[in-house]
Amino acid sequence: MKSQNKKINKIVIITGYRCNNNCQFCLNIDKRDLADKTTEQVMKEIAWARNKGFTYLELIGGEPTIRPDIVDLIKFASQLKFENIVMATNGRLFAYKEFAKRIVQAGLTDLIFSIHGHNADLHNSLTQSKGSFEQIIQGIKNVQALGLERLGTNTTIVKQNYLHLKKIGRLIIKLGFKNSEFIFVDPTYGAAKNNFLKFVPKISKIAPYVRQCLELGRKNKIPHWTVRYVPFCHFVGYEDQISEFQESKNFHTEHLAPDFMNLNVENSRKQLARVKTDRCNSCRAYNLCEGIWKDYIKYYSDQELTPIN
Repeated sequence: MKSQNKKINKIVIITGYRCNNNCQFCLNIDKRDLADKTTEQVMKEIAWARNKGFTYLELIGGEPTIRPDIVDLIKFASQLKFENIVMATNGRLFAYKEFAKRIVQAGLTDLIFSIHGHNADLHNSLTQSKGSFEQIIQGIKNVQALGLERLGTNTTIVKQNYLHLKKIGRLIIKLGFKNSEFIFVDPTYGAAKNNFLKFVPKISKIAPYVRQCLELGRKNKIPHWTVRYVPFCHFVGYEDQISEFQESKNFHTEHLAPDFMNLNVENSRKQLARVKTDRCNSCRAYNLCEGIWKDYIKYYSDQELTPIN
């Protein structure tokens, strides 16, 4: 158990940007042609992180499961005795029982599935990959049957799915998850930056639907059921369900990507990508809130930001 006063050192290794989905809103849509890291590079970074005292490893992409070496990478991390070996995935390859068995037995401890719709029509339209919903559902069942218990979900909130957040939440609960995040789309770069008005909804529009979804988590006593990248002023009474607020208390996070290194994720996000305007100055949550995406202000202004008195 970690000390209440000591943060967990978390390293997130982005292994590459290739993916077997083609999500409409993908943050990395313009990076798909960048070369993935080699096996040697990823292993070197895993070893470096462990030597520096990191205990929590997360492998993300792109889609890490399409790497031929992914089982070997998990095994290597397990040999180095990371307390958490986590992977974020679109879940498609886990639909194959033998693959799921090999990767779980290699030492994977936690798995985060990306679920963007409550049914095949919505999910598959967003991933632009026929059968991806059916595969992720089967993949979830396969890893559950293998006894992997630390499972979570991510759902990106975009114009195309925010009306259905409660239905998505109900599906996630039905599937047995106790750890879920609903993530307001990031327009810093990628598809949402390139096509902002197509994908990025107004906070005032999504907030009632997000709050309904958060209530669903409370009602069902889900331990970790949060929203990410939203301003506090639209979620008064739900502060304990704003993800980055909890994250900053519990983790020190660093990112190692093919094209960048970020050694202080929490602070850099606040300094580089998020903004608080003059309207925020009198808000009692000023020091807790990270504000809103800078690109959001460019398109929608700050009129929706209402100081909490």
